[in-house]
Amino acid sequence: MDDTTLKDLDAFFSQYPIKQYHKDQILVYANEDPTGVFYLVSGTVRKYDIADSGDEIVMNVFKPSVFFPASWVLNKTPNRYFFQAESPIAVRRAPSDEFVDFLEAHPKIIYTLLKQVYLGLEDTQRRIIRLMHGDTRSRLLFELVIEGRRSGKLQADGSCLLSITAAELAHRAGLSRETISRELAKIVQDEDILTRQGRLLVVRDLRALESQLGE
Repeated sequence: MDDTTLKDLDAFFSQYPIKQYHKDQILVYANEDPTGVFYLVSGTVRKYDIADSGDEIVMNVFKPSVFFPASWVLNKTPNRYFFQAESPIAVRRAPSDEFVDFLEAHPKIIYTLLKQVYLGLEDTQRRIIRLMHGDTRSRLLFELVIEGRRSGKLQADGSCLLSITAAELAHRAGLSRETISRELAKIVQDEDILTRQGRLLVVRDLRALESQLGE
């Protein structure tokens, strides 16, 4: 998102007070009408469904400067998903009708958001393919690549720092934390790809990691 778009969004939502949520606190329940449009100021929020088996199916993970639930805001589509704080978060909440009026008056923002929607859709489609056909390793590698692209901190030597836990990776990959931990240990053994730095994961070369997906 360019600086101008971000500045305009921040200016609009700054009219509304910041609200804090604890890790794992649910902002919106499935089949519940949201109380407004949420704008993420800090932290991460995951959007997920619950399968008949009781397992979570992660649809998306939101980072700061994103608003949600987008489909409900723009199309009044019934909300079928849970939105849960993946870490301690801060959000602002605006009335949906006021936000729609704001978007209609700022077409450049709509264009920018549309690009983001399609990028997110592409990632979701790739995740679905991995969930249907990928093995444990490829599903984990995919989530590491996505996390690196979205939130990784690029270092001077070309490596990328990821601040994500095995439990968070498990939610996203649709696997158990124990399975993810075992697979991570196997990948970390190959220090040319991935290593640990305290609680952080260090991707030596993000492109090399992605190349292992065979895409």
